[in-house]
Amino acid sequence: QVQLVESGGGLVQAGGSLRLSCAASGDTLCISAMAWYRQAPGKERELVAAITDGGGTYYLDSVKGRFTISWNNAANTAYLQMNSLEPEDTALYYCNGSPVDRACSREEYWGQGTQVTVSS
Repeated sequence: QVQLVESGGGLVQAGGSLRLSCAASGDTLCISAMAWYRQAPGKERELVAAITDGGGTYYLDSVKGRFTISWNNAANTAYLQMNSLEPEDTALYYCNGSPVDRACSREEYWGQGTQVTVSS
């Protein structure tokens, strides 16, 4: 099985930067893509950024140009570099991994979440 553990969240003022890390362990070859989601109080969880094992990336429109997702396969760690943070970025951020196939897992992998709070 795969386990994902996030770190790097915290309190930062608007305009500041933060770097989130997601360490994967277990059957890491079962991961075909990594992503970051976030959920603010009273709102649905939304996809912030994603990256495939081929290097393709996706970004939520509101974070384009500010956030960068990366994946260090050798270290089994995904990152989310967040710059020019805004109060609207305040949320619980979750790391997500997609299984290669159902032999690996019938469900996606999720971390426990790390809180990001941006003050104005």
